[in-house]
Amino acid sequence: MSEHAVRTVRSAAAGGRPVAWHRAAWRQYRLERRMFWRNPTAAFFNFLLPLIFLALFGAIFAGQPDTLQVIVPGIAGMAVMSTTFSALAMNLTFLREAGILKRVRGTPLPTSAYLAGIGGSAIANTAIQIALITAAGALVFGIDWPREWGALVVFVVVGVWCFATLGVALSHAIPNFESAPAYVNAVFLPVIFISGVFYDADNAPRILRDAAEALPLKHLIDGLSGAMVTGHGLAQETTALGVLALWGAVGTVLAVRGFSWDARRA
Repeated sequence: MSEHAVRTVRSAAAGGRPVAWHRAAWRQYRLERRMFWRNPTAAFFNFLLPLIFLALFGAIFAGQPDTLQVIVPGIAGMAVMSTTFSALAMNLTFLREAGILKRVRGTPLPTSAYLAGIGGSAIANTAIQIALITAAGALVFGIDWPREWGALVVFVVVGVWCFATLGVALSHAIPNFESAPAYVNAVFLPVIFISGVFYDADNAPRILRDAAEALPLKHLIDGLSGAMVTGHGLAQETTALGVLALWGAVGTVLAVRGFSWDARRA
């Protein structure tokens, strides 16, 4: 939590001046960005790790554009999930168990503005990731630039909403921060392998295809692939968009119903 932001809001409240919501959210967002860049480990896993995967698979499958056109949207989908689902599940668990959320609720800083700052930082990370992966795919590996920019933006936005709410919902089930990596990876790793991040899920065994069809990441990858590779617009990817929206609605309900400001341990 930003001590400077809290002091600013408190002094403004004491002086009788209401603090505009958007200004409070913007200040919190800027603080989150500063704290993110001051944490090299977080920056590595959010930005460099997907690019390392892209470089490795690009080197392995150099000269096989058909394979690379499967892998690039897959890694882009993985980036959306890692920067929203994984990051928010970990961060909110830490903030809750460290007592920061409880202290935030007791300050004049609007809680919605605080959460908007956290969410906005995750969205910024996602946007940077997608831009880097798209540019690397086109400039380094010779993959065509996205053919449907509008569909790409829509799927990224819906994917961010879907996985962000699911990440918040998962944080409710994590009992303490020490166990957070185990809980997050127990979901994240199987999902990225089942959903075809590194291969074409349509060529997987039937049981894996059926499992992938039930998961949101597979449909996010399908939508990104349509926008980036095949040139499919939203009209051709309504099923993928609908499944993502359904998961997003479920995640929103679970995220709101189970949210707690208080730590679960004494």
